[in-house]
Amino acid sequence: MLKSRRDLLLAGIFLGLQAYGAPSAATKPLFRRIRIPLGLQLYTVGDDMKRDFAGTLSAVSQIGYKTVEPAGLLDHSPAEWRQALDRAQLQCPSIHVPARAQKTGLSLGELGTLADAAHTLGIGSIVCPSFNLPERFSLQPQPGEGFGKMLARLGGSMSADDWKANADFLNEKGAALKKLGLRFAYHNHNIEFAPIGDTTAFALLVQGTDPNLVSFEMDAGWVAAAGIDPASLLSRYPHRFTAMHVKDIKAGTNPNFNLQLDPCEVGSGTIDWKTLLPKAYAANVRQFYVEQEPPYSKPPLESVAISFKYLDTLVA
Repeated sequence: MLKSRRDLLLAGIFLGLQAYGAPSAATKPLFRRIRIPLGLQLYTVGDDMKRDFAGTLSAVSQIGYKTVEPAGLLDHSPAEWRQALDRAQLQCPSIHVPARAQKTGLSLGELGTLADAAHTLGIGSIVCPSFNLPERFSLQPQPGEGFGKMLARLGGSMSADDWKANADFLNEKGAALKKLGLRFAYHNHNIEFAPIGDTTAFALLVQGTDPNLVSFEMDAGWVAAAGIDPASLLSRYPHRFTAMHVKDIKAGTNPNFNLQLDPCEVGSGTIDWKTLLPKAYAANVRQFYVEQEPPYSKPPLESVAISFKYLDTLVA
């Protein structure tokens, strides 16, 4: 009798707690529930990194970020990066590396050097940040044209065969990196979604790459800037995305394919993160990096702190 009354009492307490909002899986913030750390693409704080390399990494960690994705090594050695990351208690699962060999820094043209650096930093994934321009193109900007406008112009001039050649390039690099113990992914902008006949460059890249060698890092902001719902893109190409740039845009962004968007902190723009992020996780996306494009209305570190607070408390 006493046991029965005790069980009845405990059941009543449990039901009462549920009724009055006791914590549950449904009310726990998303990233705490799925136990994936929030990361930051360091391009966002690039100027701060140039001024104070170690101090900026420390500030990023103090905001609450646990992982970072560098955009190159910024003239620091892999050993210096490793020391600074350890001091700031940050992990570095992936890095952006350009396609063409450069005078300084890492590139997909020097895979041995790249692999050594990656293993020193604990990196598992190499990401190609943009398409590889055909050799026939001149990389000299036209008068009054910055690098971004030049890239948009040249990208818009690429043919279907040029994009198929990019897919072949990605397969080649992905196969070589796999032998070196590294995964490989491609990061989109909005240029890839411009129509090419009855298809798009992005479709050609997905169709032309081997899923065992090449995955994709979705930049949600650039997808949205092209006038495409990022969640629908996940559905269109299931299990091809393994990482995501969590980037938001203002309502004033007009759909385009020319590297143009109006940036803002995550949660203050037009993207439905409550729908997108759980869907991305369900589709096997396992790395999430906040990124914001210039111009900034606030100091970049302040902006990424606002984005972190929104995502760290997001219930979805």
